[in-house]
Amino acid sequence: MKANPWWVHPALLITGLLYGANYSVAKSVMPEPVSPFAFILVRVFVATVLFWLIQPLFTNEKVESRKDFIRLIACGLFGAAINMLMFFKGLSMTSPVNGALIMTLTPVAVVTMSYFLLKERITRRKALGLAFGLCGAVFLVGLHEFSFSNSFLLGDLLVIGNAVSYAIYLVLVKRLMAQYHPLTVVKWTFLFGLLFVTPFSIHEAVNIPFGDLSCAQWISISYVLIGTTVIAYIANVSALKYVNSSVVGYYIFLQPLFATLIEVVSGRELPTIGKLISAGLIFLGVYLVSVKRGN
Repeated sequence: MKANPWWVHPALLITGLLYGANYSVAKSVMPEPVSPFAFILVRVFVATVLFWLIQPLFTNEKVESRKDFIRLIACGLFGAAINMLMFFKGLSMTSPVNGALIMTLTPVAVVTMSYFLLKERITRRKALGLAFGLCGAVFLVGLHEFSFSNSFLLGDLLVIGNAVSYAIYLVLVKRLMAQYHPLTVVKWTFLFGLLFVTPFSIHEAVNIPFGDLSCAQWISISYVLIGTTVIAYIANVSALKYVNSSVVGYYIFLQPLFATLIEVVSGRELPTIGKLISAGLIFLGVYLVSVKRGN
């Protein structure tokens, strides 16, 4: 594996921050005036157009084999269709606490799948880091607030499906990143994702009241389109050239941390000793998973 350039972990940190803010930003326009599936279609369509316009500015490489195309189709299915549709729909049917806690399963799923599919070793250091991060994220969100209500069951199952789907995507895309430029990978991933998303979303997307959206709502939509889609996906796949899928997946633990930090900075929550301890556990886990020794 190549030596890590300086920007890899800062890029993953920024991605975690973008996703952490996304919980509250996306909620400002969903489910009204934009339905979850309609939002996903707009998100994937705009990202596809942008990736296809940007990619030729950096590389003209072509996909070399049918096998790689099949893998890209799978990345589109799991990374730009199933995970997005399930997450947005699931989040609208369950509580934010349930959704945030269930998402902490993603790094565990990534490590497990990387072990079986990519033969990435689960070292003692990596397992310890994963345990610290999981405990920190669970304590931060608040396990006592998790609800087993039957009304949340379908939403919880959809968020679980999203977590597993995104883990599959991170494992699949890792092999492509050894061969292709990040923009080549994401442009095809989103094109195939668009083909999968459209049949489920087009009937809702045609009813989006674009003319009635406020300036604040347009800013929220732009944030999701540019921040948590274009920037975040490029950052993640670029990092996969240099670090294991499990490291990229681990940074998902930072999402509830950054979401909480945003609430504290905005004055909607107060900092507590418990939050500081949770943050310490998460960052300790990041260190243990990311360091080279023992991997």
